[in-house]
Amino acid sequence: MNTIPPRLDHLVLATPDLAATVAEFTRRTGVAPAPGGAHVGLGTRNHLVGLGGRAYLEIIGPDPRQPDPPGPRPFGVDGLGTPRTVTWAIAVPDLDGTVEAARARGYDPGDVRAMSRRRPDGTLLEWRLTEGGDPHPSGLVPFLIDWGSTVHPTASGLPGTPLLEVSATAPDPDGIRPLLTALGTGLEIAEGPVGLSFTLDTPRGPVTFT
Repeated sequence: MNTIPPRLDHLVLATPDLAATVAEFTRRTGVAPAPGGAHVGLGTRNHLVGLGGRAYLEIIGPDPRQPDPPGPRPFGVDGLGTPRTVTWAIAVPDLDGTVEAARARGYDPGDVRAMSRRRPDGTLLEWRLTEGGDPHPSGLVPFLIDWGSTVHPTASGLPGTPLLEVSATAPDPDGIRPLLTALGTGLEIAEGPVGLSFTLDTPRGPVTFT
């Protein structure tokens, strides 16, 4: 059974304190996440870890170098008391076509938005993703991302540790599985409280994050 979702692009570990979470990740795994960059105007920045292939982990939190944004920070960062794996993304080559197909199958991934950030070396990364619409409140249904012609984050020599599995729990797994099918992906979901977790094969042995 495949315990890594097909077309996985990245997992999102959100935190109220980015520096502390990056330090704790390094302590637990022996792998130090690389600075990714700031999301200007959104009040966040991130650190990244490669997970093998074209998959990576994004650790995202408030950026103390930016003023408070006019609206809420992405991924519910403002409401977090502790770090949490909040959602995930799948990569699609034709974002608009995939959105249209998903809507035809009964799930609206939301409108498409263009975004960008600069890496510490000054390289500008630009991508498009789905945002808003009717996202599932559990975070277990991924958003869609299309990197277009920009350099994928995993192509920049990220520190890495292999991903072993991704799993989830939800009170009604059967209500979520059709939405995943509509997006052309899957996720191992068991019955239980809402939660998303992943396990890494680190230099210090398998480590699970929730």
